[in-house]
Amino acid sequence: MAQQATQTKTLERTCQGISPLDEPCDEKASVHCDTCGRWFCSAHAEDEVWHHCAVEGHDEGGES
Repeated sequence: MAQQATQTKTLERTCQGISPLDEPCDEKASVHCDTCGRWFCSAHAEDEVWHHCAVEGHDEGGES
C-alpha cells in the first residue's frame, strides 16, 4: 500500500527555462506553453531570454 501512495504522489515541476549562460531555473513551474510544450515559472514564461517562443513573431531561423 505504501508503494501505491508513492506512485500517486504528485511531482512538482520546475521551470524549464534556460538562461543565455545555460543556468537552469529551479523555481516551481506554473505556466505551460502550448507552443513548445515546456513548463515555466511565472517570471520566465514571458521572458524572451529564458523562453524564446513566448515572443510573437519569433524567427525560428533557417531559410524559407
